[in-house]
Amino acid sequence: MTVSLNWLPDVAFAFMVLFARIGALLMLMPALGEKTIPMRLRLCFALAFTFVVFPLLSPLIPAMPTDLGAVVGLLLHELAIGLIIGGIIRITTMATLVAGTIVAFQTGLSGALGADPGQAGAQSAVFANFLSFLGLALIFSTDLHHLALAAIYDSYGVFSISAPMMFEDFMQLALQTVASAFAVGVQMAAPFIVFGLVFNLGSGILARLMPALQVYFVLMPANILVGILLLFLLLSMMLGWYLTAFEEHLTMWRG
Repeated sequence: MTVSLNWLPDVAFAFMVLFARIGALLMLMPALGEKTIPMRLRLCFALAFTFVVFPLLSPLIPAMPTDLGAVVGLLLHELAIGLIIGGIIRITTMATLVAGTIVAFQTGLSGALGADPGQAGAQSAVFANFLSFLGLALIFSTDLHHLALAAIYDSYGVFSISAPMMFEDFMQLALQTVASAFAVGVQMAAPFIVFGLVFNLGSGILARLMPALQVYFVLMPANILVGILLLFLLLSMMLGWYLTAFEEHLTMWRG
């Protein structure tokens, strides 16, 4: 009895087409694609997830072209879609950086910087790092990473493998996502903006009424203390707002 292996090239081609999009998405997906996760672990997870969804998505894969250029073009098409979708979803995490930077500025701690491993080691405000890591932890604790995996699977229904690239729509969506992330970050830090305006206005009035008083040295510790207390009082509200916006954005990719 002879066993035919003619099906192996088609299966390998379908698997590589799926892995091109899924691997690119998981490389940039928030929580699942963080740089703090070892690269080999992320690669193994992408391969395992591709293997899991392969029986479900393999009927959507077109037949393997006979031309090598067509094969490479299809792989590049899927890789580009994965990078674009993953990058746009990654932009949503900028909301915590915007909110943390505003909080640090209003509390007088904008000069306290720390290396952010999630941003390739770039320095950002300590409050921004704190909110970023806490937001990622809450994504896992609230099982929103399950929604992220479901969005990866459903992206094949929104963006077909054989459909042409819609660069103009992607650019508009990227701009809308940047604007939305900035708006969410400002909304998260809105109480601190009001606090900063009231505190600085009161400090200015006090400095005019008592010119001999060193207002900066007297009120700066109070500004930091009240800002930290206000942060921990409003932390649940801020992160709840962020998780709601993140969930809505992932739901959009599920069609």
